[in-house]
Amino acid sequence: MNSRPGKAGFMPVDSARRTPYIERRISPKFRNPEGTMSQAPQKTNWGPVLVLGGLWGLSEAALGMYLRQCASTVSGSLMTGAALFFLAAAWAVSPRVKTAALMVVIASGFKLFDALLLGLPVLSGAIGNPIFAIVMEGAAFALIVSIIRKSLAGKTAGQGLAGGMAALVAVNLFPLVKFATGVAPCVTGTSYPLSLYYAPIAVALSALTVPLGFRAGAVLAALESRPAHLRWASPAALVLSLGVLTLLRLL
Repeated sequence: MNSRPGKAGFMPVDSARRTPYIERRISPKFRNPEGTMSQAPQKTNWGPVLVLGGLWGLSEAALGMYLRQCASTVSGSLMTGAALFFLAAAWAVSPRVKTAALMVVIASGFKLFDALLLGLPVLSGAIGNPIFAIVMEGAAFALIVSIIRKSLAGKTAGQGLAGGMAALVAVNLFPLVKFATGVAPCVTGTSYPLSLYYAPIAVALSALTVPLGFRAGAVLAALESRPAHLRWASPAALVLSLGVLTLLRLL
């Protein structure tokens, strides 16, 4: 048995003879130089978020183009449901406010790129209004999922409730767009905001798309452990989405 004193006159403690008292007395920084054992920093895999943000941005452009026939009716409500689907999927991958913020930045970037392709000013109703809606949807979703109970958010019913509430907040915020672009869509022949008139459709649709988004995000989260040589696929998917948008506008 080694009984020689260690540095500074302290007796070394063999790991096999450590008692609970000794374990408690050992400083956490010696057990884990980077911090306590229970507070290891978690890394966020931004790959799936990039993919979802790109798909959201692409859907904004594609749906906006193919729903022109109903632009004065339910198109905004349909796009709100789609937006909350992608936000919910991203939240399932990384439940942080900065995730929703990144999604908003990416989707807004797609609309700005769309403006470049179409030669439209940013503050035009075709560009500025959708960007304003994207920001309001992201803010509304982040607000609702941040205040709803985690036990409730983990259930399908709770996710549906969160989706409906986020949509309700978003459609009530959208009329403020008139202060940003000066173009506030209203029901034909009236001054009643279009987003409020069709709010029940947005709420009902989002109550369905948000639970689906959480499930889609869970599938993506399960793929986070993919081999390192496949990690280029996420930024490639983002670039591919930009390419598809370009083809949609140029063809």
